[in-house]
Amino acid sequence: MKEDTKISNYCKFDSQLLTSFTSSLYIAGLISSFLASPVTGAFGRKPSILIGGAAFLAGSALGGAAVNVYMLILG
Repeated sequence: MKEDTKISNYCKFDSQLLTSFTSSLYIAGLISSFLASPVTGAFGRKPSILIGGAAFLAGSALGGAAVNVYMLILG
């Protein structure tokens, strides 16, 4: 049996920056869930979906243009 078959790639990365990036995704979802109901109540479903899509597009563009990890986390 080969030696590298015994090594699991699961939980191999112990990086604080990777953990911060993953946590930022959940924090953004938590914050947006509190804002979704008032926006939908005030403007309706279609505008709220368009606002969410525009925010996702802006965040994706910022993440794609990130030059360092901190810009990726904030995007």
